[in-house]
Amino acid sequence: MTHTEDSLTLRQAQDDVDQWIQTIGVRYFSELTNLAQLMEEVGEVARVISRTYGEQSFKASDKKVELSDELADVLFVVICLANQTGVDLTEALRRNLEKKTKRDATRHQENEKLK
Repeated sequence: MTHTEDSLTLRQAQDDVDQWIQTIGVRYFSELTNLAQLMEEVGEVARVISRTYGEQSFKASDKKVELSDELADVLFVVICLANQTGVDLTEALRRNLEKKTKRDATRHQENEKLK
């Protein structure tokens, strides 16, 4: 890893995940397997949030689960999917924010539900 511990760009994250896959993970799972993995990890995020902020209670086996770790699991799988499909997440996020900025320039300010 070539970044400082407190700073990590999307490009570096993509490179770090690729390095981990190549050296420890052996190879990428197929895109379909990673999609299933992503759904599983998102479900784990939902479980933590529903128990932390919603009405559900934690099971004894869930009490040590941390939202930050579950979100990192989601990010890891998203990065795997980006890497194996040739998506540059830095550029994709930049374009996505530009799209949202143009499309939603006044939408949220004008939304009565947000006032």
